[in-house]
Amino acid sequence: MAGQPGAAFRAGDGPFPDAAEVSRPITNGRVLRIAAPIVLANATVPLLGAVNTGVVGQLGQAAPIGAVGIGAVILASVYWIFGFLRMGTSGLVAQAHGAGDTGERAAILIRALVVAGVAGLALVALQGPVVWGAFRLAPASAEVEALSRQYLAIRIWGAPATIALYAVTGWLIAVERTRAVLAVQLWMNGLNVALDLWFVLGLGWGVPGVAVATLIAEWSGLAVGLWLCRDGLSGAAGVLAVGPLRRMLAVNTDIMIRSVCLQASFTTFLFLGAAQGDVRLAANQVLLQFLEITAYALDGFAFAAETLVGQAVGARSRPGVRRAAVVASQWGVGGAVALAAVFLAAGPAIIDLMATAPEVRAAARDYLPWLVAAPLIGVASWMLDGVFIGATMTRDMRNAMFVSVLVYGVALAALVPVFGNHGLWAALMVLNAVRGITMALRYPRVEARLSE
Repeated sequence: MAGQPGAAFRAGDGPFPDAAEVSRPITNGRVLRIAAPIVLANATVPLLGAVNTGVVGQLGQAAPIGAVGIGAVILASVYWIFGFLRMGTSGLVAQAHGAGDTGERAAILIRALVVAGVAGLALVALQGPVVWGAFRLAPASAEVEALSRQYLAIRIWGAPATIALYAVTGWLIAVERTRAVLAVQLWMNGLNVALDLWFVLGLGWGVPGVAVATLIAEWSGLAVGLWLCRDGLSGAAGVLAVGPLRRMLAVNTDIMIRSVCLQASFTTFLFLGAAQGDVRLAANQVLLQFLEITAYALDGFAFAAETLVGQAVGARSRPGVRRAAVVASQWGVGGAVALAAVFLAAGPAIIDLMATAPEVRAAARDYLPWLVAAPLIGVASWMLDGVFIGATMTRDMRNAMFVSVLVYGVALAALVPVFGNHGLWAALMVLNAVRGITMALRYPRVEARLSE
């Protein structure tokens, strides 16, 4: 049937699973069918950035590389603000799916798409102030800024599509169609690479060619995503109902506040790292890629927790919630152990691939043990994020983040002056550990809600 993981591409040939099928046993195989396509989809993201850089690098000048890099970072930072649409949509849809409420399941997607459209058009209208503010915060040379402005002036028209894809992705994850998410990602990135080569190397369009290629890929990706969930758009009920709208606003607001706090914590880490000197700053940048790899690899299992916990909450199944949390987390822990082992064994080689300066390599090796420990320390926070998003216990997530950031601030003040960059990494580990502990302490509320 269409809603089953194995039928992700047959989006229009049958109804969704009924309540009995949605509540089928939560097995290791079911978790892997959800998680594996997400891990593969995430693996394509760094590849696209590398191709963009490589294609522009063929122009033989430094300025175009910097312009594309800065432009992409600016847009990624702005779009990141709307990442709550992915998480909020996933939790709400999973619950409606588990409850067998097809009308609300469709209505949630429509509401999220409307929000995305309004937000995207607002960014297009406000592109002038947004770009001006970005270059005041991160000034660049006149040539780089001029080229980057060309890039941004084209790519900003993809804002509605990019933000809408957050909603589409969250919806597909919630109904266990993660193969469809992988299909969208492969289509977008494959088309982007092909158009990059044609527009930049074939037609000689330079930086604007990279922007046009990405713009076309974004809108075509949204079209593919909407086609893959087209059967879920029919039969919407109560799209403008006050109660569901209020709930959606509350969930998304909590997630946005929590995400802003988390981003502020990492920004503080970067700023304090810069104060440790150029070598340590460069080493930290290299090692942060290990954290990015960890997040990409464990996202699949966290998303599985979102989906299965959300469906169990919708079905009012307390045993299902616990089973979903345990099975998904077991895979998350297994993944964390595997990553720690890889970083321990191959970390120095990975560092050498990303840095050539001997002093940067030596510094990165000095701090590598923190990254070996990072997956093991952080896995609880990543997995419990998935559990709480699926349960839409977003206020608890937000409050746990408040506590975690407060403890993180204390750790920074106590450790950095004494231990320098080691203290900075230790404080980051404290942040992730406290995030996991505070949410674990709140986990009983997830199950308790089903007894109310």
